Amino acid sequence: MPSGGSFDDSEDDRLRREAMAWLTIRTNDGADPLSYLDIEDFRFADEGIILRNRYTGIWKPRQLEAALSITTTYSLPGSKPPYEDAIHSDGRIRYKWRQSKSEAKRRDDADLADNRALREAMRLKKPLIWFHGVGPGLYQAIFPVFLVAEEPELKQFVVATDGTQDIPVAPASVAEEALREYVERTTLARVHQPVFRSMVMRAYETRCAVCELKHGQLLDAAHIVPDSHANGIAAVTNGLALCKIHHSAFDARILGIDPDYTVHIRPDLLEEIDGPMLRYGLQERHGQKLMAVPKIRSERPDRRRLESSFERFLAG
Repeated sequence: MPSGGSFDDSEDDRLRREAMAWLTIRTNDGADPLSYLDIEDFRFADEGIILRNRYTGIWKPRQLEAALSITTTYSLPGSKPPYEDAIHSDGRIRYKWRQSKSEAKRRDDADLADNRALREAMRLKKPLIWFHGVGPGLYQAIFPVFLVAEEPELKQFVVATDGTQDIPVAPASVAEEALREYVERTTLARVHQPVFRSMVMRAYETRCAVCELKHGQLLDAAHIVPDSHANGIAAVTNGLALCKIHHSAFDARILGIDPDYTVHIRPDLLEEIDGPMLRYGLQERHGQKLMAVPKIRSERPDRRRLESSFERFLAG
């Protein structure tokens, strides 16, 4: 049993409800990321309880028996993250145990206090907050999430982001396959899409790559290779910040971007006469370089994915 726990069950539940209500407001209903300083603004009943700890990925305030939040840190594209928290073939996410720094002590990892706090959250079916890093010191809050199983041989917990964990289905049945596909879709919608958007908007400084429009409400995080494809990963290097006009044009193969970051407009559109939007928004961008790209080189659009996308544009 984790140590601590001055709160009874009703106080614990109230803390979690108030924390998630506070996050709903502060994140614009989950749309906006928060800095680590923003997250520390939360207070509960003058107890000074924080929602995450800067120095650990698993956080259990001393007043609780079970963990309150988990954190996945941001890693630059191409760098190895300290923990591999990823979506698996069943559509659910795995969150790794905390591991001992000493190789000799790793056989005892299961009994580390942080891992016991997660196990207690799973036993009590407590909702947790997942802070997913989208940049240095910047986090997307995903809530509620639940721990629904543990895989000790792989040193990880299974994370569910919806209520399907209690739906009984027969193994290897049509219902199980349908449920897996549903869980994968909802996981992508609740976790990967907002995380992807926040990473892309941060990298492009909330500017359209094609026209530099700076109004976030009019911008989308577009996949270079669609997320339905094997290479369509939810990574900043597979993303472009595009205004809604240019996003639609990109998806419809009216607008293409080559591996040298040059914009191309479909030839038949260049011949049309249809008012200022067509002229200034599309035709005059033909042959021009992207107006906004990430400052960090490792976050810029992957040229191989752009080449693949541009081939589809030319074929279209």
